[in-house]
Amino acid sequence: MSGKRFHVLVVFGTRPEAIKLAPVIHELRRFPGQFKTSVCISAQHRQLLEPILRWFRIPVHYDLDVMRPNQELCELSARILDRFHAVLAPRRPDMVLVQGDTTTAMVAGLAAFYHRVPVGHVEAGLRTLDRYSPFPEEINRRLVSHLADVHFAPTSWARINLLKEGIPRKRIFVTGNTVIDAFLETHARVLRRPPALAQLKGFKLEARRLIVVTAHRRENFGPGLTSICRGLQRLASQRDDIEIVFPVHPNPNVQSVVRPMLAGIDRIHLIDPLEYPQFVWLLSSAYLGLTDSGGIQEEMPSLRRPVLVMRKNTERPEGLHAGVCKLVGTSAEVIVRTVGQLLDDQQAYARFARRRNPFGDGKAAQKIVATLKHILASAPGSNSRRVRALGKPPI
Repeated sequence: MSGKRFHVLVVFGTRPEAIKLAPVIHELRRFPGQFKTSVCISAQHRQLLEPILRWFRIPVHYDLDVMRPNQELCELSARILDRFHAVLAPRRPDMVLVQGDTTTAMVAGLAAFYHRVPVGHVEAGLRTLDRYSPFPEEINRRLVSHLADVHFAPTSWARINLLKEGIPRKRIFVTGNTVIDAFLETHARVLRRPPALAQLKGFKLEARRLIVVTAHRRENFGPGLTSICRGLQRLASQRDDIEIVFPVHPNPNVQSVVRPMLAGIDRIHLIDPLEYPQFVWLLSSAYLGLTDSGGIQEEMPSLRRPVLVMRKNTERPEGLHAGVCKLVGTSAEVIVRTVGQLLDDQQAYARFARRRNPFGDGKAAQKIVATLKHILASAPGSNSRRVRALGKPPI
């Protein structure tokens, strides 16, 4: 290995990105003699991001401060591009590391490309094959794939997607998903010391089966979210053996539908978004999850709890094939019927509990950093030369 110390600049802007990159940042920082690790945040979702930075003790070296109320995607993209350029231009790191499918990931990858800085993409290769679902995430991640030089695919299925799009085989590395690393670490910590949950005080959730709901996808805004809320209304009115806890995303498009439709209904508890350790504890107490989130599709199978996905498709079909997740869409009727089946049919419920989580074993960050060590040391010299010489290490 070359004696050079390599500069890896990790960029993210939202809560899910921070959760999934935290294990990678910590693993990089375990090797200070080999890596200089810098963190740049766009603060695309500052309110939800900052508690994650505290929980995982992530240092921030550069803050683009792009958050504005109800900003348009064009405005957000332009602001990230301009401000990240100002970070990159004088520094020229050896690698920019981005995660997933956010506007921050896509634009940071574009800026790095403009500066001829290699891009590593964590959670590469997820696809629904519907360019408007999820919107804009499906196009974001496709664009990142063709800007990136190194692709950390969470599963073999994601690797196949990349190969179909012409990504060179030697630049794709199957690592598992880092969200499992973060989730297992946090779950162990909250079991040792359960967090305070003032918002849930007095709810007596232990008396009934707990259903945790999250819904915030842009493509569900309007009719889809309205239908989801109708389904929750019907569940609460028809079942006296459940409690529903719904942390409501701060986006006005979510708040303006969910609170008027569900506030004040017995056994439906609308709460503000929880900090990550509190949310992990809540999931560990849940009987099942109803979600349009990607992360929960990956996290709850580690607890062997069913996940019902309130979308028409998913970029994580491994969960469907493994039998740990099920698509239910946004139809109120389908949601009510499927939840009822899992509440009433113990054999159907048990089938979820017997299945193995296909998304990882908690060692994804170790594999990613081992790969980076090999790649960055394999071709001393310029960034462009290093990328051309990229080869596959044994991991």
